[in-house]
Amino acid sequence: MYKLTKRLSLLTMIGMFLIVIMGALVTKTDSGLGCGNEWPLCNGKFVPAYTISSVIEYSHRAVTGLVSLLLLATFILVFKTVSRKDAKYFVAGAGFFTVLQAIMGALAVVFSQSSAVMALHFGLSLLAFAMTLLLWLTFTKWGDYTVSVARTTDGRKPALPKNAAPIGRGFRAFVWFVGVYCYIVVYVGAFVRHTESSGGCIGWPLCNGQVVPELTGATGIVFAHRIAAVIMFIFGLALFLIARKKYSHLENVYKGAGWVLGFLIAQIFSGATVTWSLGHDTAFLFTGMIHAVLICALFGWISYLCVVMLNARVPLGAEQPRNKQESPQTAKAPVSRKEAVTE
Repeated sequence: MYKLTKRLSLLTMIGMFLIVIMGALVTKTDSGLGCGNEWPLCNGKFVPAYTISSVIEYSHRAVTGLVSLLLLATFILVFKTVSRKDAKYFVAGAGFFTVLQAIMGALAVVFSQSSAVMALHFGLSLLAFAMTLLLWLTFTKWGDYTVSVARTTDGRKPALPKNAAPIGRGFRAFVWFVGVYCYIVVYVGAFVRHTESSGGCIGWPLCNGQVVPELTGATGIVFAHRIAAVIMFIFGLALFLIARKKYSHLENVYKGAGWVLGFLIAQIFSGATVTWSLGHDTAFLFTGMIHAVLICALFGWISYLCVVMLNARVPLGAEQPRNKQESPQTAKAPVSRKEAVTE
């Protein structure tokens, strides 16, 4: 049952990733009404007539339905076989956000929705993906959130070198602040797409040849997103520098911060390529999809760091007394994957 649950969690995570990417494709190709104002049918049919927009929209709906079934099966198995509370929180959160975004998607088809509401739909899909990613990680070495923070990998030595600083409240709060701010930046980016404002700034890094353009209409929306992205990069850089200075001995914190910074840099340059490809439909679509993929990776890693911080409230290196006859391999860690799953 352990292997089955692990495999289903992986498939669900991949499926949720596809839902986010296909949703971005629907928006980029303006296929949201490819099935008309009908749901769950498509133009009055269960299998629609072949048009590009209807195929894109219908495929998105079909994948969402299949992944929802996978998620339901995973939900049942997790609650039946896994004792870890965080795994149950993750799968429940994934289910909640999946249902919520599906309802919003259906309402958007039947009733016209504002761009602000449609941007939120993308944000909910991203949260659902993050939850499935965190769930799958609980079945890997990276999912021993408490163990990897409080102990070394082999469980024999305290993770803290001599005189190393513990993860304090300030850094934990900063990680969560960056996570929330990242979500806001992603929302603004989705708002740019849904308002079709991408052409508001021609050129990069300048906007219409100006450092500060006229802040009205589409130009103001795109420029606001650019400024928000620059601030996000500064936060990401600060996060990495602090992690390197104080927590380089903690693999998940240090490497996690490094991946966040790396994906931030990639995200900024992918945003530049989106701007440079304006006027070239195929290139614009391709660069926009790459941008969406990087968004998933970036938000996933930040979500991971946020969860790690939740398990870093106890001073690092503080280990429970161990029975002298207990070997390092059988010693009980704060949270153990093997103990958490019952066959």
